[in-house]
Amino acid sequence: MSGPVTMQLEQLRERFGGADVRRVTSDVMLVTVPNVRLPEGWSKPSTAIRFIIPSGYPYALLDCFWTDADLTLQGGGQPQNTGLNPIPGVTEPLLWFSWHLTAPWNPNRDTLTTWMNVVINRMKEVR
Repeated sequence: MSGPVTMQLEQLRERFGGADVRRVTSDVMLVTVPNVRLPEGWSKPSTAIRFIIPSGYPYALLDCFWTDADLTLQGGGQPQNTGLNPIPGVTEPLLWFSWHLTAPWNPNRDTLTTWMNVVINRMKEVR
């Protein structure tokens, strides 16, 4: 792991109370942020958020994320743009959110914490 990514992971751990990272392929890392509190409207009060750091990050964009497989909307429905799908290099199926950045990514400014804030904002859009 390069110095900037290591520093960004430390910032992520400080901001969100922990994060684990492991290599899933030779050039891809999986970040897991445990116990992310969810707003009203979800079936659980918290979930783990997982995302991939691709080869070429921070110039290669972060894209999509995964949660616990059993996460649903409060009434039991499936959230928009989701499906059970394993993370590349991981066999366990998880709930995949096909969610993408809407604002431009600036590799000189944006960090792993920026991405987690995007994810949290998506979770606030309970639908």
